[in-house]
Amino acid sequence: MPKPQDIRASVQLLVEGNGDFFKALAGHTQRGEAVQIQNFGGVSELQDFLSALMREHGFREVRSVGIVRDAETDARAAFQSVQSSLRNNGLGVPGNPGERVDSEPDVSVLILPGNGDPGMLETLLGRSFAGSPEDICLDSFFECLNDSIDQPHKARILAYLATKPHPHGSINVAAQRGHWDLDHSAFGELRDFIRSL
Repeated sequence: MPKPQDIRASVQLLVEGNGDFFKALAGHTQRGEAVQIQNFGGVSELQDFLSALMREHGFREVRSVGIVRDAETDARAAFQSVQSSLRNNGLGVPGNPGERVDSEPDVSVLILPGNGDPGMLETLLGRSFAGSPEDICLDSFFECLNDSIDQPHKARILAYLATKPHPHGSINVAAQRGHWDLDHSAFGELRDFIRSL
């Protein structure tokens, strides 16, 4: 489990995995300095990460905690898992994704890709270039593979990134290089979530 960073902001955004994409999006929404992004690790590590974060010096100054995790195959089960982690740590428990609980601190949760759909961050990223010339070429490429790909959303993102200048297989490096259209409507719910924290 990753160790919580020293608390430097009153708004904490806890994300599953490396948070550079979220840092880029927070900066794009003009909330970059106000939001501290922390990697809570994998889905099974959230409860322990929250417990450790709450013991950090400065947690009493935190006024808002946002949690973003992937739905994987079941958005409802993913949300219930986050609710359980919050409840077990004595924090406010939202009744629905995107809902904010007024507590100390306020708590809100977003399950990606959103709208109760199964998937993950990569699913959302794929929506941001759907219909593009690259996407149309990728359709042919993946049709040729006849469903032999284990994680198609992740594979599609890697293939898309291979079309960019100085290709790199990291979502986060791609964010730093400006390869994602952060104004795209696919990111609207996530942008609004970050602004609401």
